[in-house]
Amino acid sequence: MPWFIRSKKNITTPTESKKDVKKGLWYKTPSGKIIETEELKANAYVSPEDDHHVQIGSQEYFDILFDEGKFTELDAKVESKDPLNWTDTKPYKDRLKEIKKKTGLTDSVRNATGKIHGRDITISCMDFKFIGGSLGSVMGEKIARAIDYSIKHKTPFVIISQSGGARMMEAAISLMQLAKVEAKLIHLADNNIPYITILTNPSFGGITASFGSIGDVIMAEPGALIGFAGPRVIKETIGRDLPEGFQTSEFLLEKGFVDMIVHRKKMKDKIKEVADMLMPIN
Repeated sequence: MPWFIRSKKNITTPTESKKDVKKGLWYKTPSGKIIETEELKANAYVSPEDDHHVQIGSQEYFDILFDEGKFTELDAKVESKDPLNWTDTKPYKDRLKEIKKKTGLTDSVRNATGKIHGRDITISCMDFKFIGGSLGSVMGEKIARAIDYSIKHKTPFVIISQSGGARMMEAAISLMQLAKVEAKLIHLADNNIPYITILTNPSFGGITASFGSIGDVIMAEPGALIGFAGPRVIKETIGRDLPEGFQTSEFLLEKGFVDMIVHRKKMKDKIKEVADMLMPIN
């Protein structure tokens, strides 16, 4: 029995039964402005006031990039397992079960094919909400299969990176995927299929150090943090203060690490432009 029950104006519902406003209806921008999530979605998940590119997942990227948001998902049933029977604070099997239920994803990357301005494109897009977009055996396998699909169907290939690095629960098996994907990318190049990589926030670890940074064209979203180790680790290692804007896409463009910074609202047009330039349609 609650200690307080409203009785005025015929209200007799216990105070503890008061319903909360449904979460997700509003978004607070880094500058502090509150906007409706529908307004944010209509603006490609970019804050209208400060142009901040909100972190989004594969579904949102597919909706933005593919014509009318229509695509065919590839290798959807390939799922993470527990090859090493790993346990840390909890068994890896339990962690996978929980994150799959929470996110509705089977792993940290999804493959899809569809049309971008009428041109067939194949995309592998990472999801940070699945164990930090970490690289494991399934990510390597799914990207390899997407590359095979691109070669077979002669479609330009795109990887959208969003990761904290390798998945420690798979140890050396995770690191092996770097070589596996790069070997597949050589086959892609041998077949004259263009490879476009898009670095989003955050892109760190082995992915950035390998296949995330060897595209024919390397794009990055504005303000994305990109690197191998984080700035705190680097600062402590070298014992020096880091330059202003260190590891942002703007800093890396200046240093020649990325080829171009592309606003998310213009990403679809730019992918089509680059694909047509590298692989003209006869």
